[in-house]
Amino acid sequence: MESWLTVVVPLMGALLAGSLVGLERSFRGRAAGMRTYALVCLTSSMLMLLGRQALGAVPPSFQLSQVVQGIMTGVGFLGAGVIFREGFSVRGLTTAASIWTTAGLGVLIGLGLWAPALLGTLATLGVLSGFRYLERCLPQETYAQLLLRFARPGFPDEGHARALVIAQGFTVVEISYRVGGGGTHFEYRMTLFTLDRTSLGRLAAKLAASPAVLEFRLEPKVE
Repeated sequence: MESWLTVVVPLMGALLAGSLVGLERSFRGRAAGMRTYALVCLTSSMLMLLGRQALGAVPPSFQLSQVVQGIMTGVGFLGAGVIFREGFSVRGLTTAASIWTTAGLGVLIGLGLWAPALLGTLATLGVLSGFRYLERCLPQETYAQLLLRFARPGFPDEGHARALVIAQGFTVVEISYRVGGGGTHFEYRMTLFTLDRTSLGRLAAKLAASPAVLEFRLEPKVE
């Protein structure tokens, strides 16, 4: 009976810890949700229990580190799969990091280190949930890429184009120029900076209402 408890309790604990972290991610609408996190944590705990059974109750530290290394290598591939680039933004970094953290929780539970595992689970939930609101309260640098397209002839000069975006609270970091459409239109491509994310909406509304703007694309850079 005791041997069963030494297996069942860690596995159920790992399943619970992974499910709690995954529940927060599912609520946020992330691709890796409750089932993914529960499986990652459960599998990590299973592999650690297997390592302890195969190597003995107190395996040599170098052998134990090899088991942990194998787990983290496998989880690394899983985490890399949720990171993707969308335009000028890189998404999925927090999801990948939290998957990696969940694997670490499973390792702790598999080793029977319940106190660090409990504290780690609470800390992970605090970072994923609490820090989100803290970040919203803090001033944050926001960069964006802007494409402005005007008809030729009669397109505004650089000074007017800069003034258009500066008036909405942006700083122009870089600017480039391009003639396209067989010479029918002129483009400005700008890298913008602001400390107020609401400036993005104001600038988009301003550009949409301008009859001189043939087309624009405004993309925030998210990492």
